[in-house]
This record gives sequence, structure tokens and C-alpha cells, in this order.
Amino acid sequence: MDVTVIFKIAAVGILVTILSQILKHSGREEQAFLISLAGLILVLSWMIPCIYDLFQTIQSLFEF
Repeated sequence: MDVTVIFKIAAVGILVTILSQILKHSGREEQAFLISLAGLILVLSWMIPCIYDLFQTIQSLFEF
């Protein structure tokens, strides 16, 4: 995994937290939930190739 992916995930987490807090304090809990959900989906879409590579590596490790 590249270090830039970790920084991207941290940046998305900080941005989602700030936007969510702003929306919650203005009384828009539904939009805050949707922002959080969108951030989660974005990060998971970045992580799917890394998880796939991990499973491929584990499978090739235990192959005979």
C-alpha cells in the first residue's frame, strides 16, 4: 500500500468530519449522514484493489 492512500483517507476523514459537524449543528442530520456514507463509499472504493491484492498474495503464499 502506498503512503499517499493513507494521506488521502485521512484527508477524506477530516473533511467528512468537518462537513458532518457543520451540517449537524445547522439541523441537517440527514445530509450529514449522507456525507458520511459518501465518504465511507469513497474510501472503500479506494481500498478494494488493496484488499484484492492482499487476498491474491495470501492465496499465492499458500499455493503448492
